Amino acid sequence: MLLPILQVNAEELSPYAIVCGDPFRAEIIASRLDNAKELAFSREYRTFVGESEGVRITVVSHGVGSPGAAVCFEELIKGGVKTLIRVGTAGSYSSDVPPGSLIVSTAAVREEGLTKQLVPHGFPAVADLEVVSALYEAASETEGLVKKGITVTLDAFFQGVVEFPHRAYKQAGALAVEMEIAALYVIASLRGVRAGAIVALDGYADADLKEVYNPHTDVVANAVEREIQAAIRAIVKLHATE
Repeated sequence: MLLPILQVNAEELSPYAIVCGDPFRAEIIASRLDNAKELAFSREYRTFVGESEGVRITVVSHGVGSPGAAVCFEELIKGGVKTLIRVGTAGSYSSDVPPGSLIVSTAAVREEGLTKQLVPHGFPAVADLEVVSALYEAASETEGLVKKGITVTLDAFFQGVVEFPHRAYKQAGALAVEMEIAALYVIASLRGVRAGAIVALDGYADADLKEVYNPHTDVVANAVEREIQAAIRAIVKLHATE
């Protein structure tokens, strides 16, 4: 069965998928696998398959923002993927969790438009507990700060005349903000599959901190490498328990 948007045959996918925004990050992730090969590059969706410790893993980029990412998640699930892990970047809400840190998202605030069209307002966007546990354990084996907690998913990157809700969510205990996790968690719940996410912090979202945004630093690159290792290792751990 050909998945029409990803342009991949479902038979070539594995039950485990790592998803990320950047097509070139997908290539980097795939390069950390054995016997990796590229299956397709359609729009923002770039698909690879490879192996780690004998476990087949699919890697797919989903672009920026929840609507396009949701297309990726839905087609992967239709293609037989049962576990999805997002590897991405996020803006920190606290100087206690600086750029270069990793956060395993346990749940996501639904401050985006997509999920409002899929589920009622009060429906939560929650990660699978087994995936969270495996990700946090694997991330903790790397060198550097790792936290787990609630993240915020917000559609907009650049602010207009409406103030972003960063301050309120920081006060409520959220750790960081990004653009796709809530969609992943809601779709996983709807379709009966497992999902989790790990993000590398590449700057501060809180306007009070007045930091110049620069995601292209060695500190951030190191954190991205750590989260890639953690996601691959988490999938190997999850497979071992099945």
